[in-house]
Amino acid sequence: MIDFDLTTVWAFIIAFAVFAYVVMDGFDLGIGILFPAITVGHGRNRAMNAIAPVWDGNETWLVMGGGGLMAAFPLAYAVILPATYPLIIAMLLGLVFRGVAFEFRWRDERHRAFWDLAFFGGSLVAALTQGMILGAILQGIEVTGRSYSGSWWDWLTPYTLLTGLGVVAGYALLGGCWLVWKLEGEVQQRLYRLATWAAIATLALMAAVSVANLELLPQYRERWLATPQVFFTSQVPLLTLIIAGFLFYGLRKRWELAPFLMALALFALGMAGVGVTMWPYVVPGELTIWDAATAARSQWFMLVGFLITIPLILGYTAWSYWVFRGKVGGEGYH
Repeated sequence: MIDFDLTTVWAFIIAFAVFAYVVMDGFDLGIGILFPAITVGHGRNRAMNAIAPVWDGNETWLVMGGGGLMAAFPLAYAVILPATYPLIIAMLLGLVFRGVAFEFRWRDERHRAFWDLAFFGGSLVAALTQGMILGAILQGIEVTGRSYSGSWWDWLTPYTLLTGLGVVAGYALLGGCWLVWKLEGEVQQRLYRLATWAAIATLALMAAVSVANLELLPQYRERWLATPQVFFTSQVPLLTLIIAGFLFYGLRKRWELAPFLMALALFALGMAGVGVTMWPYVVPGELTIWDAATAARSQWFMLVGFLITIPLILGYTAWSYWVFRGKVGGEGYH
């Protein structure tokens, strides 16, 4: 039973910001991951144009998720960051290098192959490290008192590599389905095939991570398999199978928008699965959301700012996507 007090509201706000980032920045990171498999020249230029109007604005949600965690759950922030510093540094460097490559590939034609490789590398590193950060949190963080007490390398395990690869495959699926929707012709047909392979990899890795979670911590197994909650938690994998069926059917029938919507639904179910696994902990086995929360007065103050800011962000985001709706054409980026 979830008690919807102010701390719980803030937990859902942070979860919403993280999900918004994963969805919105996930597909353009996925396009970078797929970049080596997209036709050089016309195909890659059109793929870039498909995200050019929105890619940098998507990262607003990353700032909101990280800033919100620091403001609303400062103890969790103080524990998670030292445990994942190398991953966070690598992620930020990947995002920076990717952004530089995005701009320079249009302005430096002689070295465009290098910048294409940099765009791919930055996207891959960012996606892999984001998945490994999730894995590092899920596998548990060693806490003594109110501080991180593990080593510099605790984040590097086979499990975190598995979650990292899962996020890479999932982002590739989002990117492939986005381009299926936005492009046409021979490039689109190639992306149907790439999206299908990405979907297979995503579902296989989701299943592997789910099985590994059952052996990771006893509380995870109890949360998913103990009665009576198993009758509710079992709906998540069941719905995942149903959505996966629609995804593969849509890709085979050459639907355009539906595969992207099904990919978003898979990520929503994955997020729900993470929530079921962790709740009510923000650092599994160590800190609940109430242990890590800031003072109630601070939460109320931030909530007012959130209620003002979020509609504005959602508004300009929706407007930008509406303005640049439709198929993508042309060779240049402006």
